[in-house]
Amino acid sequence: MVAHVLRLRLDLLVGALRGAPRRTVRSLIGVACVVVAVVGVFLATARLQGSSDGTVDAVAVIAGSALTGGLFAAALVGGLDDQLDPRRFSVLGMSPASVAGSVLLAGVISVPVWGLIAVTVAVGALWRSHGASAPITVLAGALSVLTCVLAIRVGLALASLVLRVRRSRELSGLFIVALLIVVVPVAVFFVSLDWDGQVPSALADAVRLLSMTPLGASWAIPGASLTGSFAGPVVVAVLTVLGLGALWMWLVRVLLTTTERPSSGRERAGLGWFALTPGTPAGGVAARSLIYWLRDPRYLVNLIIVPIAAIVVVAPLLVVGVPVSYIALIPAPLMALFFGWIAHNDLAYDSTALWMHVASGVRGTSDRIGRLIPVIVIAIAVLAVAIPISTSFHGRWAVLPALIGVCASLFLCGLGLSSLSSALAPYAVSRPGDSPFQQPQRTSGGLAQGAVIVGALVLSVPALWWAWRSLGGDEASAWIALWGGSAIGLVVLVGGVFAGGAVFDRSGGRLMEFVEST
Repeated sequence: MVAHVLRLRLDLLVGALRGAPRRTVRSLIGVACVVVAVVGVFLATARLQGSSDGTVDAVAVIAGSALTGGLFAAALVGGLDDQLDPRRFSVLGMSPASVAGSVLLAGVISVPVWGLIAVTVAVGALWRSHGASAPITVLAGALSVLTCVLAIRVGLALASLVLRVRRSRELSGLFIVALLIVVVPVAVFFVSLDWDGQVPSALADAVRLLSMTPLGASWAIPGASLTGSFAGPVVVAVLTVLGLGALWMWLVRVLLTTTERPSSGRERAGLGWFALTPGTPAGGVAARSLIYWLRDPRYLVNLIIVPIAAIVVVAPLLVVGVPVSYIALIPAPLMALFFGWIAHNDLAYDSTALWMHVASGVRGTSDRIGRLIPVIVIAIAVLAVAIPISTSFHGRWAVLPALIGVCASLFLCGLGLSSLSSALAPYAVSRPGDSPFQQPQRTSGGLAQGAVIVGALVLSVPALWWAWRSLGGDEASAWIALWGGSAIGLVVLVGGVFAGGAVFDRSGGRLMEFVEST
């Protein structure tokens, strides 16, 4: 039984690399990501060689806890296809214990687990350089790998039982975006902390708490052994492995004695985003707009221009000698401004679908809201990463609320004005299928573009003023900028959506003439 499952696992790995070109590319990209992550871990552990024991312990426990929790969450809600589902081996007539052990052993033959083993080796070598004994280091590494492997298997098994509908690729993409939004700002914050050779007290308390939880106990064993207090983490780590093992055995027994979950015909039919968005007019428009934004080269070029524009503006400032601490605060607001402006002519880009909205009687507000969803999703993900990084380069985290408020005001004001502009003054653009750099001849359109940018800047002047005062040391102004800028942006967004919707409702015939003539 074990040999059969292992041979099947190797065949699946080889088949993934010999399959369809698109699947092969995805597999190679996944392998490349794992390799890059492992190399980054080895470089990080090399830099920590000269750090204190407390610093190494804090980094190891927090990173290890995040890794363990992330692997379980990815298996549970990441939409992964379990090639070693225990139900596939029910026809062999083997006992649940044999299937559980064989599948668990075969699960080790995977690129992520090999990367995990490499990470534990790097962490073990780091602890060895700090004086941890070899047996303790090996024990900690083995418990860490077992905990992660069991967490993955348990997550996949729970997903097959509880989540009756297979998660789509779109849902997996949203999960990754949400993970980036949470992980990157937190990582940037911890990296930017001024440790001054010692672990901050709040972080030390968090490390001690994680050391006694299933997530971080196994990663805390080497550090605790240097202080002679490793009994607690060892007990928690061993009980975690035993508990996960027992849960895995029970799940295998349940899987082998129950029917397979019903398949989702809707998602297998390719509904994609339409299966995730609400069944409302705004949800339908949002789903179709998401497809266009992620596939149409015309939209993709607009997205690529946003960071390029921020870099183009920043480069001359570096040349003339403006301090980096001030330059670091410019890219995020610029990107927020352009993200809000980018939807100012979305009706012209989406002209081929306008007749469906007019013929089906879609309300103008639903049309306006649905078209803004892709920009909001993409912009939030980008700004959630850009704002903490900009603040860390600036060096003063007290300005973070002000930077968030300025970005919120610029972005939301831009969206509100764009909702009105795209319905009130659309202008001709390249048609679907044409090159995004091929623009038609036109005598109008410049006024609408400039009005949205200038309007967003003018409406955001209060937030910019409060943020400027916060740079001078007034921390109260930073919070005023946060709440004031957000409030201004929301008011303009709501007003722009309803005003644009009203224009859309009254100008359906004019808009149809526009899209037919251009």
